[in-house]
Amino acid sequence: MAEFTMELNDEQKEVRDWIHGFAADVIRPAAAEWDEREETPWPVIQEAAKIGLYSLDFYAQQFFDPTGLGIPMTMEELFWGDAGIALSIVGTGLAAVGVLANGTEEQIGTWVPQMYGDADDVKVAAFCSSEPDAGSDVASMRTRAVYDEAKDEWVLNGTKTWATNGGIAGVHVVVAVVDPELGSKGHASFIVPPHTPGLSQGQKFKKHGIRASHTAEVVLEDVRVPGHCLLGGKEKLDERLARARERAKGGERVKNAAMATFEASRPAVGAMAVGTARAAYEEALEYAKTREQFGRPIIDNQGVAFQLADMRTQIDAARLLVWRASWMATTGKKFEHAEGSMSKLFASETAKKVTAQAIQILGGNGFTREYPVERMHRDAAIYTIFEGTSEIQRLVIARTLSGMPIR
Repeated sequence: MAEFTMELNDEQKEVRDWIHGFAADVIRPAAAEWDEREETPWPVIQEAAKIGLYSLDFYAQQFFDPTGLGIPMTMEELFWGDAGIALSIVGTGLAAVGVLANGTEEQIGTWVPQMYGDADDVKVAAFCSSEPDAGSDVASMRTRAVYDEAKDEWVLNGTKTWATNGGIAGVHVVVAVVDPELGSKGHASFIVPPHTPGLSQGQKFKKHGIRASHTAEVVLEDVRVPGHCLLGGKEKLDERLARARERAKGGERVKNAAMATFEASRPAVGAMAVGTARAAYEEALEYAKTREQFGRPIIDNQGVAFQLADMRTQIDAARLLVWRASWMATTGKKFEHAEGSMSKLFASETAKKVTAQAIQILGGNGFTREYPVERMHRDAAIYTIFEGTSEIQRLVIARTLSGMPIR
């Protein structure tokens, strides 16, 4: 088991510097343009694919880093470049993780490579879980999957929302209800292959921030997928549902595996927030050093200097929480007090606060699109919303304090 450390090793530093170089040289120069266009930055994703940054192999290497710091380090540097473009680059990973976590070896080998494509023919994938009436309340999901035994096909109907890459993806991973009586325990995940009839893009959302990342509804109308597209297979699903029914009969609480998965994945979102906060802080620091008022740099004023001191302190504290939770998840340490939620909560709130302070330090300039802190502030708003709102994080943490079950 790797010991917790605050010092990256030489290999990790090399990877960090490589990602940082891509973020500085490729992502940042394109950030304002794709934010204005509100379109998927295909040329940037292709550049990432050419150097191996947009690939399953790279993210697998970081995921299996024994220290647990590979993924948060990667996310921080990419999102330091720009949150919208970075989310376009890493968004496919949501679908890939869904298959890796639940699929058979054959399903993983078949579908995950198709999600990324290659440098000459880049693809993206979409993970579709949230619905108009089922965001944090996953038990209210309405999308149904019905098994047609005669044809060995599953028939999917419903509408998904807030899907990153929804509708433009080749492969969609869709979570649907197979047994409504079991609530969230009666869900299953399905692969919807490219060009499957009945799947269409609904509304594309025009967003406040992360505008270079495509977010849309996905509509499923009598979508038929082969039986082998059920992640994990029918036999495994039947066994799981049978256990859930038995436990429900006996009044036993069934552990919510989805909540445990979210708890382990939330530090990655915290790392995204740290990257955005760090970017805004660095912009504000440089501005404060060079902007003069009343004959001296504004950083000489305590009102500005103290803000920057608080910003740096909060960013470092957020990173510490993210790294601790990431290390715990990788080494199998139990989250006794929802440390994953703690990291996501604090980092998300820090990103909102720090980007707002950056605008304040830049004054009128910070309020214009001529300076990037305005965009960073808009982008930061998403961190307290997706992957569980700040209110949900507080609820999860509070339940661990009181001894109530997380469900």
